Amino acid sequence: MEDLAPEGYLNCAGQRLEYRLAGAPDTAGLVILLLHEGLGCVGMWRDFPETLHAATGVPVLAYSRTGYGRSSPVTLPRPLTYMHDEALLVVPELLRAAGIGRAILFGHSDGASIAAIHAGAGKADCICGLVLMAPHFFVEDISIESIAAARNAYEKADLRARLAKYHGDNVDTAFFGWNGAWLDPGFRDWDITEHLPGISVPVLLLQGRNDEYGTLEQVACAERLIGSGLEVLVLDDCGHSPHRDRRDETTAAVAGFVGRIAKS
Repeated sequence: MEDLAPEGYLNCAGQRLEYRLAGAPDTAGLVILLLHEGLGCVGMWRDFPETLHAATGVPVLAYSRTGYGRSSPVTLPRPLTYMHDEALLVVPELLRAAGIGRAILFGHSDGASIAAIHAGAGKADCICGLVLMAPHFFVEDISIESIAAARNAYEKADLRARLAKYHGDNVDTAFFGWNGAWLDPGFRDWDITEHLPGISVPVLLLQGRNDEYGTLEQVACAERLIGSGLEVLVLDDCGHSPHRDRRDETTAAVAGFVGRIAKS
């Protein structure tokens, strides 16, 4: 990925995906690929890619999925398989398009689920580690309740205006593509636990104890199914976004994890 500019677009799976790269790429080094949450995009990571690069010395590449940020638009509704589709079809293409030879997938929420599917389904030829931050492996009542509350905030309060600063013309597809899928009655059966035993790379799982979208049952599931390569950090006084709520602890844990992989 030595020719990748600091920001721009990647042509991937027939779509244009915006990206931002923190740190200079090189020919043989490791790359951290950020996979955003269900309402996220490149811009919503704010300065975290730069913070992570400074702490690890590893280039950090963030991209926006289709229908998010400045990436290509999509037509709704999203299929209920949208996370599987991203993990199995888009992520492999993106790694090739960016010229990435060795990567750590760092996923937040939906992005963490996408990373787990990708690594656990035999698609991880160049993946040497996973950081799963507030992952979902199955649907919980707390998830549905909070996502329903988010719809109310979007339709009746200022959430749409706040998201529009980052998503622009994609704001409605970004929100309703995520919200509509999770609130579809058929999504209650969504479950990716079958992929967890297939993960063969080291995993760091970060979970806020006060996460409004998931409970510690997600951590217990990972501990049962992922195996000996799993490290877990549960953060007190922390909600769904450890990189914002407990930034220093999150950055330090990821830097230590990445450092151990880089030396292996």
